[in-house]
Amino acid sequence: MSTGILTIDLDAVAANWRALDAMTACETAAVVKADGYGLGAGKMARALHKAGARKFFVAAAEEGAQVRQALGPNPEICIFSGHCAGDTDMLSDLHLTPMINSPRQLKRHLDAMPGRPFGIQLDTGMNRLGMELTEWASIAETALNAKPMLVMSHLACADEPDHPMNAQQLTQFQLMTDGIDVPRSLAATGGILLGSDYHFDLCRPGVGLYGGFPFEQAAPVVQLDIPIIQTREVLAGESVGYSNTWIAPRDSKIATLSAGYADGLLRSLSDNVTLWSGSSPCPLRGRVSMDLLTVDVTDLDEVPSHLSLLTPDQGVDDLAEIAGTIGYEILTSMGPRYRRRYGPIGPAE
Repeated sequence: MSTGILTIDLDAVAANWRALDAMTACETAAVVKADGYGLGAGKMARALHKAGARKFFVAAAEEGAQVRQALGPNPEICIFSGHCAGDTDMLSDLHLTPMINSPRQLKRHLDAMPGRPFGIQLDTGMNRLGMELTEWASIAETALNAKPMLVMSHLACADEPDHPMNAQQLTQFQLMTDGIDVPRSLAATGGILLGSDYHFDLCRPGVGLYGGFPFEQAAPVVQLDIPIIQTREVLAGESVGYSNTWIAPRDSKIATLSAGYADGLLRSLSDNVTLWSGSSPCPLRGRVSMDLLTVDVTDLDEVPSHLSLLTPDQGVDDLAEIAGTIGYEILTSMGPRYRRRYGPIGPAE
């Protein structure tokens, strides 16, 4: 096997959902967009349904089709992008629920699918998806008469608990929705952690299910083991990799591993991250290239078959900090060449 093994712990995903659900007194859904944050939407959805989730959110209708195939006819699957042109047949045939983002989408939905479920997405200050106050006021009566199943918005800064935007958006959401007889939703993972004022009737955790910040108590979900395909002796003063960015300060043993930026390992990790053989650190030397990494294994007593990049002690947010990005990007960039293995985190096969 010359490609990496990405081990995904479904029990940990379920445990994270139960832990977040226990923090609320309302319904807890699950977000499985972007192919379940890169981990397999069908597998994630089935594990989360088994844990107790009954509503699921994805970004687009095409993603909803994948989740519907995995879950069967009963769970509700909601589409953040709403009812876009060309979506009608898929939404209707697969019983997907669009979160309506504009007056135009509302008209499209009511004309094409009268009496079929929909939700409403409001913009409370993020300036991304959803209707602003004036748009909502212009169609609220029509929308509410059609009985939406949910009215929702999304927090821009929930991963920063003290950010003033959180309170501003909460106030705006209340201004736009207080008094309506429709379930409401504002909180994703970060919003759950902000406390009950943000929970309303339904919460929609996403990244926290998969072990990501800001849910610092999350159980680790992924491990990435990358095979060594060659080793070589490098003399002091010789260089390794593109552009001679690393010069050996001593006689060294360098292992070449089968993974690179084509597999989601960002070039900003170059010469700046540690891989592991058990508890022994092995620093990356030189640049990340498309398909290969070069790693210093000089201090190991024996060269193993693989090294680990994601471990229970070095998670996606640790890599994100090194790379200057966020854990979401690390997770969703995990490439298709990795063999997905679903089971407990542990030694690679």
